[in-house]
Order: sequence, then structure tokens, then C-alpha cells
Amino acid sequence: MANRIVPALLIALLAVVHGQLWFGRGSVGNVASLQHRLEEQKLRNAQAQQANERLASEVRDLREGLDMVEEKARSELGMVKPNEIFVQVAK
Repeated sequence: MANRIVPALLIALLAVVHGQLWFGRGSVGNVASLQHRLEEQKLRNAQAQQANERLASEVRDLREGLDMVEEKARSELGMVKPNEIFVQVAK
């Protein structure tokens, strides 16, 4: 009788472990899904990092001098300094 209980117990334990591998938390499918989500999040993080760097560069330029402000004012608002003559060339 004891000769049959040990193998049956081992088979039952193996079945439980195998079931956890395929259907439980940390299963093959679950891990694959989490890895896919992780890759998507890494991509979003990289895009956000690039946007942050671009904005930080723009802030740094604005803090360092008024050259960028003047350039934007000239191009977007048509700013002209005193004693300057504005000439528009039409093509």
C-alpha cells in the first residue's frame, strides 16, 4: 500500500505544479502578457523622455538669454526693433 501512495502523491504534486505553470499566477501566458505590456510601457517612457528633454532644452534656452524669445517674436509676431526697417519681399 505504501508503495502506491508515494508515486500517487508525486504524480499529484507534479500535476499541481504543471497546472500552476500553465494556468496560475506567473504562468507562461501571464508572463508573456506582462512582457508585452512592459515593452509598450518602455516605448511610452522613451517617447516621454524625448519630449521632456526637448522641453528642458527649450527652457534652458529661454533662461540663458532672450535670443530665442526675440526670434519667436520676430517670426510669429512680426516684431521690429526701434530704428529697424521692415522689408517684405513677395515671390
